[in-house]
Amino acid sequence: MRFEARHLAKFLAIVVAVAVLGLTVMLLWNWVAPGLFLGGRTIDYPHALGLLVLCRILFGGFRGRGGWRARRHWEKWTAMTPEERNRFRSARPARFGSERSEA
Repeated sequence: MRFEARHLAKFLAIVVAVAVLGLTVMLLWNWVAPGLFLGGRTIDYPHALGLLVLCRILFGGFRGRGGWRARRHWEKWTAMTPEERNRFRSARPARFGSERSEA
């Protein structure tokens, strides 16, 4: 595979985004945490990057599951006919122990 300029641009954009996010986490932590937590300390840049990675592992993952996936499913839903939507609703199990009323 040939190395292209767009690959380099994407790589540099990712590196810059991680650097800016790490700096943002550091600044926010140092602004909020010491006054919020008893014994809270300020952190340096490498610890801010570690905190960012830890939060992504615990709360967000690394696969970009947020809005893109929801948007894709919404596009599928809007492309369905009313009959397909009713079949989909009836085929899935009821959530929270009660059926939704059909309108």
